[in-house]
Amino acid sequence: MDRNSILGYVLIFVIFMAWIFYASNKSEMERMEQEQEQARLDSIADVARQDSIEYAKAHPVETAEAETTIAATEVVDSNTTQEAETVTVPDVPEEFFSLKNDKINVTLTSKGGSVHSVELLTYKRSDSTDLVLVEPGKNRFSFQLPLRTGAINSEDLDFTVKTTTKDRVILEHKFAGGGSIEQDYHVGEGYILDYDIRFIDLEEKLARKANTLPLQWSMELVQQERTLDNERGASTLYYKYATEKGVESLSARSNDDDELQAGVQWISFKQQFFMSTLIFPEGLEESGTAVSVVKDEEETNIAYMTGEFDIPYSFASVDEHSMQFYYGPNHYQTLKKLKLGMQRTIELGGWPINLVNKYVVIPIFNWLSKYISSYGVIILLLTLFIKLVLIFPMYKSYLSTAKMRILKPEIDKIKEKAGGDMAKMQQEQMKLYKKVGVSPLGGCLPQLVQFPILIALFRFFPSSIELRQKALWWASDLSTYDDPIKFGFDVPLIGDHLSLFTLLMAASSMLYTIYNQQATGGVNNQMKFIMYLMPIMLLFWFNSYAAGLSYYYFLANIITFGQNFIFSKFIVDEDKIKRQMEANKNKKVKVKKSRLQKKLEEAAKKRGVDPKQFNR
Repeated sequence: MDRNSILGYVLIFVIFMAWIFYASNKSEMERMEQEQEQARLDSIADVARQDSIEYAKAHPVETAEAETTIAATEVVDSNTTQEAETVTVPDVPEEFFSLKNDKINVTLTSKGGSVHSVELLTYKRSDSTDLVLVEPGKNRFSFQLPLRTGAINSEDLDFTVKTTTKDRVILEHKFAGGGSIEQDYHVGEGYILDYDIRFIDLEEKLARKANTLPLQWSMELVQQERTLDNERGASTLYYKYATEKGVESLSARSNDDDELQAGVQWISFKQQFFMSTLIFPEGLEESGTAVSVVKDEEETNIAYMTGEFDIPYSFASVDEHSMQFYYGPNHYQTLKKLKLGMQRTIELGGWPINLVNKYVVIPIFNWLSKYISSYGVIILLLTLFIKLVLIFPMYKSYLSTAKMRILKPEIDKIKEKAGGDMAKMQQEQMKLYKKVGVSPLGGCLPQLVQFPILIALFRFFPSSIELRQKALWWASDLSTYDDPIKFGFDVPLIGDHLSLFTLLMAASSMLYTIYNQQATGGVNNQMKFIMYLMPIMLLFWFNSYAAGLSYYYFLANIITFGQNFIFSKFIVDEDKIKRQMEANKNKKVKVKKSRLQKKLEEAAKKRGVDPKQFNR
């Protein structure tokens, strides 16, 4: 491997590691800002959890035999004079109602008429138990009703069944003084739960100044995957405006909150491979939506996420609002079919990295999945395809390396003649390159062509739910690290395990480095140190990454060995190249001056400097 090829690899390595550093660390300024707001943000979850308790203290409930009395005494509408009224509701035991298809099992509760739990039927947790995306007691979905005599929350009301079928349940709460609330749930195909809420004959009960009804949706996200820290780092809140194509999100690495504008189309409580999403199909007209994420490292949950909305109220006899819930996987094609832009929540990298994933990697991966059940074979074929696409730049890189290897004896003579004069040595080298027709960047630039694909695969494998719980050899799950070697204790920079796929990747990288070092006749000690250091560092950096990613890089190294063997034995004739280079030395090469070179020469003449030095 010549010096320029080495520089190309080093450059790719530096850019790659800089990108990893940028993606996994925050600046000092951001950390300072977060520390200033940490106390306030940490209290968000506790405040949300205590809302019901605080309300109960402010509005005590009096129980009499079989009835619960909600007393409301505050007069909200100053233009209306009336006595404080009492709303009575039956004190009935909590009941549960199930809606189910082949994908999800949704359980509704009569207490508040909201979603009690959601189970995804075609997935399992990392411990092989049922995957319950929404756990009982960890989901709050409540409207605040500003009655003329005081506010009440829908979660405090008891609902009874008005209509029930196989795929539909309508829950109803009737107020003693007239009026009712209906919550209509319908489950069809897939992961969508349709939800309609109707406020019936409440126009005289609600305060006239309240033209919106506050809605709070909050969830405590529980662990579904193998590693809490990895899942927590991949989980955050996403949202999208109806008039925009792109999506936005809160910080995935720390507590965060935001105030949103009008036109919110959906917000999503996203975990590593699954999400719970509230959808407003036409967009939410009102502004004032507030969202927040609280991650407590001392807790065993992933995060506590909250969305607060203002739902418009028209004071009609029937005020109806239609929404949807998506409870399902972060599967690119599944989300794309919804035509809501939710597939953009899957981390595929920025431009142009995401283009490689969306239009090359994902389509090929999905196509192969239709015909092949083994994901080890799928990744192998995907690697072969990528290497085939890159065959021309890889050939150009190998050809450049061969030319530099032929020139090495002459370059060594130039170094010897120049002594310690680096400027003279570089000048003589450039003359030689120009004579024989060799580009010093010939081995570097083709390597950079691979960089977008390198990063694209780095983003694809950890985000691909297709690899989740798919086994290959000793790895039981290609979406996370394999750990056939367990230490039982933490080792600095490594952790409590050693990934065998990462070890194979690092070993193959080391062998490839040794092979190239021997083929090129050696490099200086500094370069040699860098070349040998990179495979070792890969072992530390990738030990806790997805096994599928390390398996891909291992295959890529092995295939590169094979490519270089074919190039050297059957395609590249070094004797022929040497004869051509010798013939080029006898030709007069006329190099056309660039516009920049002409300007430099003109500027040199004005300063009294001989412009011929630019052509030396």
